[in-house]
Amino acid sequence: MLDTMRRPLQDLRISVTDRCNFRCGYCMPKEIFNREYQFLARDQLLSFEEITRVARILVEKGVSKIRLTGGEPLLRAQLERLVEMLAFDDVDLTLTTNGSFLSRKAQVLADAGLTRVTVSLDSLDDDVFQAMNDVEFPVAGVLEGLEAASAAGLGPIKINAVVKRGVNDHTILEMARHFKNTSYILRFIEFMDVGHTNGWRLDDVVPAAEILATISAKLPCEPVEPNYTGEVARRYRFLDGTGEFGIISSVSQPFCGNCTRLRLSAEGVLYTCLFATDGSDIRAILREGASDEDLASFVDTIWKARTDRYSELRSSQTSGLDKVEMSYIGG
Repeated sequence: MLDTMRRPLQDLRISVTDRCNFRCGYCMPKEIFNREYQFLARDQLLSFEEITRVARILVEKGVSKIRLTGGEPLLRAQLERLVEMLAFDDVDLTLTTNGSFLSRKAQVLADAGLTRVTVSLDSLDDDVFQAMNDVEFPVAGVLEGLEAASAAGLGPIKINAVVKRGVNDHTILEMARHFKNTSYILRFIEFMDVGHTNGWRLDDVVPAAEILATISAKLPCEPVEPNYTGEVARRYRFLDGTGEFGIISSVSQPFCGNCTRLRLSAEGVLYTCLFATDGSDIRAILREGASDEDLASFVDTIWKARTDRYSELRSSQTSGLDKVEMSYIGG
């Protein structure tokens, strides 16, 4: 099944909740996502059974990787039960988390069939990190989660750091040094204009070339070939010692041409792009009694009509669009 640019459907990202216990400014700024903000009601969320049914159909359509996300997915009660239900043969089942609950949940998730985790950690400097998550959660809590995930066998573990100029760009080298010679794979992400509430400006973006120059000036490295078609991070390996890091450069070096991702929101809307302004409601037909054939046809129609390449078209005009929030469909 190919879209209009002949991109296959291979990756499914499932948001299980629109809630998060962090208030990172690039995703859920506190001035918007405050006590008055109306999050989804429980009956609006897809049930685990509904999620599994959609996922199974998409696996039959060629999906080989499923990533659970949010919000913060570990806020969804009994998430390990969903992991058990989604542990299909020959499917890479992964999870993206801020790591705050991982020390308690890692082994349970691994036992249920989770393959790997990706953990968000924007700085090792406690003051910087607590300012960025805006709830005073310490770096030590995330590091404990990483250790628990490693002990549970949820590897290789990737660590995502969103880089914003004047906020945490001065801690890039410290991050690279800390995770060099470890089994963790650090990935730096350019600050992106996801959603419409994070106050994105091009001046706040630290481009991939600058991130690479900062690291390579002190820690010599060389590029590494992608693991697979559509891998979003450009990979580099350290010449002295072991380990690697990656840079995700959606702004300065767009990779839309290889995007194979479909996103399912917590309330059952399918989005064909992280920067989408609208989606297609599959929950409605699910709850109206659609057959598996009806659901498969619905997905066929959406994917085959897909034309998205936002990052290649990004401009001052597109950055102001009323895009869906990242906390709603996952990063």
